[in-house]
Amino acid sequence: MTDMPETESQWKDKLTPEQYQVLRQGGTERAFTGRYWDEKSNGVYRCAGCGEKLFSSDTKYESHSGWPSFFAALGDDVINEEQDRSYGMVRTEIKCANCGGHLGHVFEDGPQPTGLRYCVNSASLDLDETHID
Repeated sequence: MTDMPETESQWKDKLTPEQYQVLRQGGTERAFTGRYWDEKSNGVYRCAGCGEKLFSSDTKYESHSGWPSFFAALGDDVINEEQDRSYGMVRTEIKCANCGGHLGHVFEDGPQPTGLRYCVNSASLDLDETHID
């Protein structure tokens, strides 16, 4: 993993403006605009903030939502969940358990075997095609 910034100023220096807005401020990229929504390459998706391994391409699927979607995380300990009541909705926000970066949301309308849809912003991910779990 990479060195993790300790201050917001360091986070701003490390991340692109879009990554900062998503990971550190809980933003969302527009549907069908992120670099990974239609990605088909094999590899491991890491947190763009800290490098933590979060998702495998083996669990990525086309949800037709416009964001990268996965039916499982790489482990129970890599994602934290929090209730999100923004925009007049009640959703479950997902964050990187290592650095606290906002990733997106998880919904219970995904495919089997989990029935989950981890709907993730491309800006919060880096695809590592050299590491396949």
